[in-house]
Amino acid sequence: MNSEDSQPVLGIVLFAHGSRDPLWHKPVQAIADTIRAKDAAARVACAYLEWSTPDLPTACAALINAGANNLRVVPLFLGVGKHAREDLPVLMAQLRERWPHIAFELQAAVGEDLRLVSLLADIALGPGIQK
Repeated sequence: MNSEDSQPVLGIVLFAHGSRDPLWHKPVQAIADTIRAKDAAARVACAYLEWSTPDLPTACAALINAGANNLRVVPLFLGVGKHAREDLPVLMAQLRERWPHIAFELQAAVGEDLRLVSLLADIALGPGIQK
């Protein structure tokens, strides 16, 4: 069966900058865990641009090996800086070249989503979480 005859199977890649600090990864992993809690069948992986593993191709390979044939890359960047503007399009082109039979979708950086902007404003206006 070729990919044109098969049903779309979504894989979600949460793509973040990365850090050498292992605690930095907790919020990214929490998003992945929340996706899985909302949809037990969801195929989701975290990937990082630098300082962390897995990188984007490795995370995509894992999802493809798990049966995903449509991959949605979600850049977890608040701002659209050099990484989102320049580095990520090059990485996406490399992915499409490596896996021409896979449908890749690149979402806008989360900081461009008005739902997140509104949520962040609500957080700033509301009571804070005491640490």
